[in-house]
Amino acid sequence: MHLKRTATLVVVGLPVTAWLYAAVTSGSRRVPIAPTERVSPVEARSEALAAEVARLHERLRPDATPRQPGRNLFAFTARSAHAEAPAPRPALSEAVLQAPIETPPPFKLIGVAEDAGPEGPVRTAIVAAPGQMFLVREGDTVATRYRVGRIAADVVELIDAIDGSTLRLALR
Repeated sequence: MHLKRTATLVVVGLPVTAWLYAAVTSGSRRVPIAPTERVSPVEARSEALAAEVARLHERLRPDATPRQPGRNLFAFTARSAHAEAPAPRPALSEAVLQAPIETPPPFKLIGVAEDAGPEGPVRTAIVAAPGQMFLVREGDTVATRYRVGRIAADVVELIDAIDGSTLRLALR
């Protein structure tokens, strides 16, 4: 049974395969002829553009050299041949050296919050410094140098821990 089936496949399959192969390939082969050179409009414009660019590049190169006694746009003034001796500086007094000027810290009172407490209102101050914000009550420290002395409805007193001076911040 296997031999009969195999023989049928070979007898029918070979002619079908040959017929498909002949249909896929063409019988006549044409040799390509060298194309004639035609210049498309795009190529003509690109050649014209290249010629214009070359002409403009030639214009950028100066033919005449500038006159030397003329004006130099890159120098403000001519330097003198001799260097001047620097003027002596006056001596600084010791009082100026010993008393550096301190600016007050850049604190700003933003607001005051108030909560009801058993002995009266408990106030919390909102103090801003560059890059920081502090929520403080009386007795808390601000920036490790100042202690909150008193918080009123619109004023906060900060006491300096180093020299004991008082800094008042008011709402604006």
